[in-house]
Amino acid sequence: MSLVSVIIPTYNREGLILRALDSVLAQSFRDFDVWIIDDGGNDGSGELVRARAAENPGTAIRYVHTPNNGVAAARNHGIRYSEGDWIALLDSDDEWVPEKLEKQMAYLKRNPESVLIYSDELWIRSGVRVNPPKSYRKFGGEVFEKCLPVCMIGPSTALFKRNLFEETGGFDEEYPVCEDYDFWLRITSRYTAGLVDEPLTIKYGGHSDQLSTSYVAMDYWRIRSLCRIVDTRELSPNRREAVLREIGRKGRILLQGYSKHDRKEMYEEVLTLIRSVDADFPPGI
Repeated sequence: MSLVSVIIPTYNREGLILRALDSVLAQSFRDFDVWIIDDGGNDGSGELVRARAAENPGTAIRYVHTPNNGVAAARNHGIRYSEGDWIALLDSDDEWVPEKLEKQMAYLKRNPESVLIYSDELWIRSGVRVNPPKSYRKFGGEVFEKCLPVCMIGPSTALFKRNLFEETGGFDEEYPVCEDYDFWLRITSRYTAGLVDEPLTIKYGGHSDQLSTSYVAMDYWRIRSLCRIVDTRELSPNRREAVLREIGRKGRILLQGYSKHDRKEMYEEVLTLIRSVDADFPPGI
């Protein structure tokens, strides 16, 4: 059994999947296996992965085709199939630098109490390097409040202990987007995060099938996650106040949008959801 199981969800990305897989095969740290979970795709990804696996008989590369249930389900399937004590995620449109796992395992050796280790990342948008917004600046330690505005921990940067998946129940498969935001909030509400402050992952964006560009009103899902955190976690007064403040900030913007576009049902749903955790949330938006 390998120490690290690498989980790569994919869907119709035969033009990208080998870039991601090859970046894993190029790792200087070698104690890993790879699980590629094809989320109902119908392109040639399977043939490409199987061919690459045949070229690398010394590395366990497994390709599993599942029904199309979304990236959260694909990640969950891969983690459940795998057996490594540590889980590393890699989205099929991203890639790692060759020392990614080695540097994270070196951090673990220096900090054996760590259960979640992530890194900085390099952003490429439509083929051009860009600087991430300041809200995505990386921090180590108690990062829960830093994770409230945006998904600060990129999935492709993360290495975490398997028991975190088992404890949280994994990624919420009802979420078509922001499932990573929700997952990290549940973890960082209880655990600290270790940071390797180097860009060990290359994060690509700007392509047409990127999930974050396919959905509007993503804060709907973030608000759902934040309200669940209030309901299910024992938060300190300061943390609870920070979560409610973020719910209010996101909620006002979202409700203004629903009101402007006359989406009464969504307006009422979100207003009711917010008031379930903050009865004083103002009705006048």
